[in-house]
Amino acid sequence: MKKIISLGLAAVLLVSLGCAKSPTGRSQLILFDGDKMAQMGLESFETIKQEQKVSTDPKLNQYVGCVADQIIKVLPDEWRSDWEVVVFDSEQVNAFALPGRKIGVYTGILNVAENADQLAAIMGHEVGHVIASHGAERVSHNTAAQMALKLGAAATQGTEYQQATMSVLGLGAQYGVLLPYSRTHESEADVIGLKYLMQAGFKAEESMELWKNMNALGGERPMEILSTHPAPDTRINNLAEHIEKFRAQGVKALYPRPNCRR
Repeated sequence: MKKIISLGLAAVLLVSLGCAKSPTGRSQLILFDGDKMAQMGLESFETIKQEQKVSTDPKLNQYVGCVADQIIKVLPDEWRSDWEVVVFDSEQVNAFALPGRKIGVYTGILNVAENADQLAAIMGHEVGHVIASHGAERVSHNTAAQMALKLGAAATQGTEYQQATMSVLGLGAQYGVLLPYSRTHESEADVIGLKYLMQAGFKAEESMELWKNMNALGGERPMEILSTHPAPDTRINNLAEHIEKFRAQGVKALYPRPNCRR
């Protein structure tokens, strides 16, 4: 009983200390400070640079850097400096941004992002993850889920219901919290990135074209409820809705569209 009470108090304390707000105003559970996450990001980025081939193509690096610089110009004041952008020579259709202000772009995704506007949508999305502290939130939710599993184990320990309860709790954490929050993060990053690309002078509708291109890649996808990412059609509809919403709110370009060429 004492163990259950202690775990319960710990869970309440974690939640009460971890309340935060994302850039869209969504409530978040953040249990890890920015400095800790930044250090993790720096270490991960250095490992990736050691394991992946870094592109030495000056024209390609200039192109990616041009788009990144324009997006960075419109970020909140405290986020407008000290970013490192690296292009990785790989067929992977991927890009990422890490806490610690690191951006990685794989050359494979440049075959899908047909122009600078679509690349800006990718950049804005990935940077949006960092600014919204999605990494810290994911780690925090995993921590909270583990706490819930421990509470369930303690409450049913030694009973005939222990195994069944743990199975239900495990599935509940995965499909009820962790996967939906991952999809929420992806949708939120789309919206945050969309605003950045509009303010940076890029063409908003190209964000939807990007996801049409992604969808055209094909491949097997799990049902959306079992996926960490929203379906492409869901993302396209969400972007269309927010393009209209942002324009109604007066969101506009703060700078002319840059002449970023491959």
